[in-house]
Amino acid sequence: MDFQLSDDQRALRAGVRDLLAGRFGRDRMRAALESGTAVDPALWRELGDAGFFALRLPEAEGGVGLGLPEAVLLFEEAGRVLLPGPLVATHLAAGAVKGAARGEAVVAVADAGEPVAHLGGADALLVLGPGDRPGGLVRDAGPVREAAAPMRSTDPFTPLWRPARPVAADEPLPSGARHPRDEGALLTAAEQLGSAARTTELAVEYAGTREQFGAPIGSFQAVKHLCAGMLVRAELARCAVYAAAVTGDPVEIAGAKLLADDAAVRNARDCLQVHGGMGFTWESDVHLHLKRAWLRAGWWHTAAAAEETLAADLR
Repeated sequence: MDFQLSDDQRALRAGVRDLLAGRFGRDRMRAALESGTAVDPALWRELGDAGFFALRLPEAEGGVGLGLPEAVLLFEEAGRVLLPGPLVATHLAAGAVKGAARGEAVVAVADAGEPVAHLGGADALLVLGPGDRPGGLVRDAGPVREAAAPMRSTDPFTPLWRPARPVAADEPLPSGARHPRDEGALLTAAEQLGSAARTTELAVEYAGTREQFGAPIGSFQAVKHLCAGMLVRAELARCAVYAAAVTGDPVEIAGAKLLADDAAVRNARDCLQVHGGMGFTWESDVHLHLKRAWLRAGWWHTAAAAEETLAADLR
């Protein structure tokens, strides 16, 4: 079986990378960070116009008609640039919530009494059901937001809200809709993969330019080992995420999420070690990758839930 990307998939990935570089470069990211704007409505509509949310909708419904492997490539690029907002939930609800496919509505995710990210700017909610239950929708997030309290978040790009009570769906997902938890876990794993790859690049770039004792720090064996370990983790996660995107198997998705979470968190930590004190400064993006990776590791599938899925498959 050939798991190499096709020419069309490579072109899609390159196009998304160029789009995000032009629409959400470092300057715009920093401006959003300093203004406290977690979800930029203009950027959200630009993503909708580019087909980010409607990628997997049938062409007859105004979508692009592509599949889960192509969606993984998009979300990997989003993870590279720390694109903020409930991208996964809006993508999954694009066919069920009016305006979501075009980027005119923001859909956040509510899961079993956990804090809700981006509730302040959400128009609707995708409510995850327990276990194998697919969950449902809350089409008007306003009442939930009015009864919720803002919380302090590790990631300045991800505001959190604590609902007054567990969020209950007003209606089930449309008939025939895919189970959102597994697909959400896979797309989140793709974001983690993009972050792990980007922190690897940042570490290698810094190690090649920063000098100590008259030589680039990348020439020191300890730094070489750190960078090599980062590359191995990122590539292992890539293999698992891409394979799970092709099969769609829940067990493989659980394994991919575990590997991608581990790669994103550990690579960001090692990247901080390579950067030293510079990695913790406000001007650096490295600490932002670590903070986002911590939060993503607890979304859709936690490590404990993924491990239980893998263990159950071995019985």
